[in-house]
Amino acid sequence: MRIVIALGGNALLHRGERPDAAVQQANIDRVATAVAALAHEHEVVLTHGNGPQIGLLAMESASDPALSAPYPLDLLGAQTEGMIGSLLARSMYNALPGRKIAALVTHTLVRADDPAFARPTKFVGQVYSRDTARSLARQRGWHIAQDTTGWRRVVPSPAPQEIVETDTIHDLLACGALVVCAGGGGIPVTADRVTGALYGVDAVIDKDLTAALLAEDLKADFLLILTDVPNVYSDYGTPDQQPLLDATPDALRRGRFPDGSMGPKTEAAARFVEHTGGLAAIGELDAAYEIVHGRSGTLVRPDLTVG
Repeated sequence: MRIVIALGGNALLHRGERPDAAVQQANIDRVATAVAALAHEHEVVLTHGNGPQIGLLAMESASDPALSAPYPLDLLGAQTEGMIGSLLARSMYNALPGRKIAALVTHTLVRADDPAFARPTKFVGQVYSRDTARSLARQRGWHIAQDTTGWRRVVPSPAPQEIVETDTIHDLLACGALVVCAGGGGIPVTADRVTGALYGVDAVIDKDLTAALLAEDLKADFLLILTDVPNVYSDYGTPDQQPLLDATPDALRRGRFPDGSMGPKTEAAARFVEHTGGLAAIGELDAAYEIVHGRSGTLVRPDLTVG
């Protein structure tokens, strides 16, 4: 099968961990072990989140006295694609000796008039106390919102419309490469309607929604969304919490999962299954092989009663 794997940011940097290079390398070595088991049997395209990393770079950029203005989010996203892509590529080389590995800096087209620019909702960076978050918001001009464990910066998250390098990814797959691409949802750009020229925009694209679009464009058989929980849960965090082992797109949407955590993952899985008739699954990183073989995670399948 052709499998697109979307790694959650928490798979690369666990909640509460320091964002040190050595910590991220150790986590990515674990990712490589999980992915290699699948890559021995299937064609793999690997995407990843970048929330903790881009948040750290944004803070550093805003505090750098050498800059007259902080770097915009599109350039910071490019930096994270390069850094995380390099870490993943090196670990995959070590896990799959002799295999072609390509880490590709990837751009994603968005609409300039997307309403998301007026309503920042995407969490980036670390968790703060309410007072610290409010102080940073005043100092930096940030928007903040409450996450599950505290307060974080939120930024615009326009919907992905097209992945600019799709044809290049096809070419790399055709020559047998395992491709790392569309990190952090891709670098957000708009295109001039007349010339087609690309321009970066100050935003972050949801990586799960980009992964669903990428999987559709690549005609993938399976979209695998890996995170730090073993299943999607109904009534998560309540006494009525129950694992969902098998679901349709409609069933996932009825679950009304939070926008800041499981919501984008379930929506991405639902879109891919609806648009392609393929399969998607959501589950824990270390169980990646078991998920694809139907022994773990939440499987999302077409509703065979429709039509």
